[in-house]
Amino acid sequence: MESDPTSRFYADNAAVYAASSSSPNHLRLGAFLEKLEPGVEILELGCGNGRDSAEMLKRGFRVMPTDGTLEMARQAEQRLGIPVRVLRFGEIEAASAFDGIWASACLLHVPRADLGDVLARIHRALKPGGVFYASFKAGKAEGHDGLGRYYNYPSEKWLRTVYAAMPWASIEIDENKGSGYDNQPTDWLHVLAVKRPPSL
Repeated sequence: MESDPTSRFYADNAAVYAASSSSPNHLRLGAFLEKLEPGVEILELGCGNGRDSAEMLKRGFRVMPTDGTLEMARQAEQRLGIPVRVLRFGEIEAASAFDGIWASACLLHVPRADLGDVLARIHRALKPGGVFYASFKAGKAEGHDGLGRYYNYPSEKWLRTVYAAMPWASIEIDENKGSGYDNQPTDWLHVLAVKRPPSL
């Protein structure tokens, strides 16, 4: 963990990073939650400061917030007042356990070679008909930003190919321009996928 520059960045800057943004992305979160029944169970990956989990809890959903860095998990606990589990993406072992999985701006740190396995774990963890959201910084080749953090920087075409290895009922990808913690202009890819329900 300590040898990973990306994880080390979040560990060393947890308090500052947690304080950098307090408002959830209501547009993306709203579109995700609209596809779910009220009160169902959601797993959040890479919860950061817990802002999105807080909003989902406020709306009456049951949420399991997790983060891959202990220091960030502790920041989220302070905000949420509930335990936040430290969970790395490669440690996801649940099967048909969640109605929704929310992964905002976190899977973009998964090495390209490992993303297929992580998506397969997420797919397995979803119940049939479950909904999965993730966002990525778009690009053409993996690399690091000015803060030393690794990004997989996928294109839409490449991302669709990786997702297509699993039996989703639907995959929606849209793009917008924005920025991130580093305040650099960023093309974002937003993916909303639904796990194929059982055959009738």
